Amino acid sequence: MTTDTPARLLTLLSLLQTPREWPGGELSERLGVSRRTVRRDIDRLRELGYPVQATMGADGGYRLVAGKAMPPLVLDDEEAVAIAVGLRAGAGHAVEGVDEASVRALAKLEQVLPSRLRHRVSTLQAATTPLTSGDGASIAPETLTVMASTVAGRERLRFAYRAKDGTESRRQVEPYRLVSTGRRWYLVAYDLDRADWRTFRVDRVSDPFATGARFAPRELPTGNAAEYLRRSMYGRQETYAFTVTFDAPAEVVAAQVPSWLGTPEPLGEGRCRLRGSVGDAVEWLAVRLAMVGIDFTVQEPEELVRSVRELGGRLSRAAGA
Repeated sequence: MTTDTPARLLTLLSLLQTPREWPGGELSERLGVSRRTVRRDIDRLRELGYPVQATMGADGGYRLVAGKAMPPLVLDDEEAVAIAVGLRAGAGHAVEGVDEASVRALAKLEQVLPSRLRHRVSTLQAATTPLTSGDGASIAPETLTVMASTVAGRERLRFAYRAKDGTESRRQVEPYRLVSTGRRWYLVAYDLDRADWRTFRVDRVSDPFATGARFAPRELPTGNAAEYLRRSMYGRQETYAFTVTFDAPAEVVAAQVPSWLGTPEPLGEGRCRLRGSVGDAVEWLAVRLAMVGIDFTVQEPEELVRSVRELGGRLSRAAGA
């Protein structure tokens, strides 16, 4: 019998977080308490914000349903390791969709993982070989989690940085946001030594260190980290403004394209328009648009029209058409 009420509540919560309905009698047996105690414990969980739904019947049942807010989760060892390994794999190779929020979640999870589980996570990741683009952009997840923690905590960050030409330097920055382009991670930050905003490729960062010094956030020149990164990447090279229409609602397309490409505008009748600019990676943009999986039409530029046409012909030939 579990007489420790907090421990019993955690055990009950862990059971309810499995995707099934639990009869009151079975919960009573599992916890070693009366059904009346189970009902009281259910009421306590509801008071804490957990949306527990009761069903009518001879035995009655309980299950956890979706609520208005995200209450704390209780994970067992296997679940915690699985989530940490998955987030580490995505973060370390800039998988599209694994954004700064995911890295912050990883930082929080690893902070509370027992040392035995932290060792299992590291061992599992070391034993797997992910399929990457081969562009050398693989990074240590620990680098990202340190950066994400300083972004969330508004804490100054120090690190060593290797520039494109190989020049090594030490930087002290006020980190603003982490941005994933789908191929690489970038840090947008205010460089204190240079008294200006900068973007840093995270795979060129080493020895990141959270200084503990807090700062008041500055206003980014563009107001948007993704837009600032785009301008930084393409500001010194020829750029192409593009316009593409999709045969799908704006919210559907927005869920499929990275935010730094632009925000889809509704056109009515289930269609939308995407506008933005791209540097010399027009061929990559053609492939990325095709990966959305929705019919689209390119209005401009002509370079993108040609790239899409060539890509379509190449794929048709590959399929034997």
